[in-house]
Amino acid sequence: MTHSLKKEGNYSYIEAGEGTPIIVLHGLMGGLSNFDAVTDFFSQKGYKILIPELPIYSMSLLKTNVKSFAKYLHEFIIFKGYDEVILLGNSLGGHIGLYHTKMFPNTVKALIITGSSGLYESAMGGGYPKRSDYEVIKKKAQDVFYDPAVATKEIVDEVYETVNNRNKLIKTLAIAKSAIRHNMAKDLPNMETPTCIIWGKNDSVTPPEVAEEFNELLPDSELHWIDKCGHAAMMEHPIEFNKIMDAWLEKRQF
Repeated sequence: MTHSLKKEGNYSYIEAGEGTPIIVLHGLMGGLSNFDAVTDFFSQKGYKILIPELPIYSMSLLKTNVKSFAKYLHEFIIFKGYDEVILLGNSLGGHIGLYHTKMFPNTVKALIITGSSGLYESAMGGGYPKRSDYEVIKKKAQDVFYDPAVATKEIVDEVYETVNNRNKLIKTLAIAKSAIRHNMAKDLPNMETPTCIIWGKNDSVTPPEVAEEFNELLPDSELHWIDKCGHAAMMEHPIEFNKIMDAWLEKRQF
């Protein structure tokens, strides 16, 4: 990770650049470094990038759900003293961003989602196998990307450690159930926040039809595709991802 972690109050987060705040929300198995390219690019373009570590494994089991994480995000925004922010979320992070926007629409100027859960039941990768061998986990991690080489040993090791840690596994399953329970299909048509949807054409976790459904249901959205790309577009095609997001922000004058 090229950016150091700040610790303030109850929060650990990365902060880079000056200007309009963009809060980045990582996914269930996603490290903060997954957004290095986004951080490097937009922190030079008049934005302040903030990536909070979400309390995915540190909340009590009762609070391990999408709604609690959305409230945590709201508390972070208040803690930082912002009236309005732009949210960018991948996978579970996209879902948290959407749910937060539903609960606190006035604090969200714009939303960017990529490979987001919230509409599709197996968005958590169909549930991770309990106590599995390394090669099975490696294959699952590789399947998240179009190019399996993106699943570095570091990424595979992290997933392997998670599914072999009883506490983390229980929390992971709780989050997967919560993501299904907090389906956003009925909420999206009432959400007026401008939304940029950036999706991998080869996403096998949240397939392309999920992106199309988000685009149909959200009143003010724009859908952009990245070819030869899986579930984490900002990692597999960082230059193209940044270009799409930058052009959209410029067009909408954010």
